[in-house]
Amino acid sequence: MAENDLYSVLSSHGIRPTQQRISVYKYLLSHPVHPSADTIYRALSQEFPVFSRTTIYNTLNSLEKSGLVRSINIQHDEQRFDTTTEDHGHFLCIECNEITDFDITRGVLITLCPQGYENIRGDVFITGFCPKCKEKR
Repeated sequence: MAENDLYSVLSSHGIRPTQQRISVYKYLLSHPVHPSADTIYRALSQEFPVFSRTTIYNTLNSLEKSGLVRSINIQHDEQRFDTTTEDHGHFLCIECNEITDFDITRGVLITLCPQGYENIRGDVFITGFCPKCKEKR
């Protein structure tokens, strides 16, 4: 996505498009591997040494509140970020730690929800071995 487009997207979601915010969002869009805040910080601090971890966390928080990013917690100690904000599932390979998206329909989520409850957001996580790691075993 071009920088002008990123500027417009952030503005339209109520986020002031600073260089830091544009860079974080651009990184997320170009790295759909569900990076952590620390991964983003390490990647961007090489190009922008003035970025702080606080800037990264604050930007991710703003992006999530605006609905542009979704946080996921698959592993106990690490929050990851995803630019696919509609309901879908995540598969975590327990060997290589790669997270892969998979489709899940709203209808499936509704049937999984206990009767009488209202589903707002569905997080489906499956762990196991990806095809590459399964083959190695």
